[in-house]
Amino acid sequence: MEWRDQLKSFVNSIERLEKYVNLTDGEREILESNKTVWGTTPYFASLMDPDDPECPIRKQVIPSKLEMQNKFGMEDYLVWKENRATEEVRPDSIARQYKDRVAFTVTQGCGIYCRHCFRKELVVDRSMKLDFNVDDGLKWISEHPEVRDILITGGDPFLLENDKIEYLIRKLREMPHIEMIRFGSRTPVVLPQRIDEGLKKVLGGYHKVPIWLNTQCNHPKEITEETARAVYDLMQCGVNVGNQAVLLKGINDNVPVFRELHQKLLRIRIRPYYVFYCEPAPGIDHFRTPIEKGAELIRDALRGHTTGLAQPMYVLATNIGKIPLMPDYYIVERGEEEYTLRNHKGETTKIPVIPE
Repeated sequence: MEWRDQLKSFVNSIERLEKYVNLTDGEREILESNKTVWGTTPYFASLMDPDDPECPIRKQVIPSKLEMQNKFGMEDYLVWKENRATEEVRPDSIARQYKDRVAFTVTQGCGIYCRHCFRKELVVDRSMKLDFNVDDGLKWISEHPEVRDILITGGDPFLLENDKIEYLIRKLREMPHIEMIRFGSRTPVVLPQRIDEGLKKVLGGYHKVPIWLNTQCNHPKEITEETARAVYDLMQCGVNVGNQAVLLKGINDNVPVFRELHQKLLRIRIRPYYVFYCEPAPGIDHFRTPIEKGAELIRDALRGHTTGLAQPMYVLATNIGKIPLMPDYYIVERGEEEYTLRNHKGETTKIPVIPE
């Protein structure tokens, strides 16, 4: 099925969903009363376990009554996270946490409306209204020569038509201060059909302002031959692909799944980049683990068990940028003359203290 047909057949009704899963009474009840945007592509829906409500893909797609609980989520989270209440005047499409790079939001449409989305107020609940005028965003970027790196995001920017994506890339490359363009897109995972000949033509070719892509894959069940082919096609265009997983309770917060996810990503040429702690957006408390969990998983599932290529940075995204959440598990002791270091097996070794 061609990618536009996937979107035309979007699985966002009980009738369409029942072609893929046998709904529980609880799922049916929440769907009948649900007022948020939900759904995914037929391709991604086909990866759900039809009989298991705990299926890790199913839990990312189908709304839950637990979304009504909000003990730890912040109200107006996106205003805080994206610094939208500061004195700096910016178009709605521009979010800023750093001096030299910005997030450029160009759409709020998605190939999956993730139930854990940190932009939930904007994309899923639609309680927040913003104007994503692309030309206003481009004009602002052109007037800020300190900005050298643009993340094009959404929603999912790869749901735009090829001519609109080409326009964005071309206009940014015309600005002498732009050094790199990044896209954030789940299409390689939820809509791999999108990486078609037309898009490859838009993205391909040698350029001095390169294109990078980060996707989001949270569980090894999401990795298929179709995704592997899409990633390979992107790489043939000169577009490197990284992964930004979200640590999700009941989905990827155990050692075997976490290890398989990161090893399998490398097998299809995706470089693990970040694991994000589940942000304090409203209505997603049920997906959050203790904050230490991500670092423990990297220590217990990846260190010493797989190549360093598979070891992402564990971070929390905040209004002042991304904060690494990795404690130092490996320096056991510092004496006057030597350090004691410990590896993943508990074995120790020593190295000398080097004075400054």
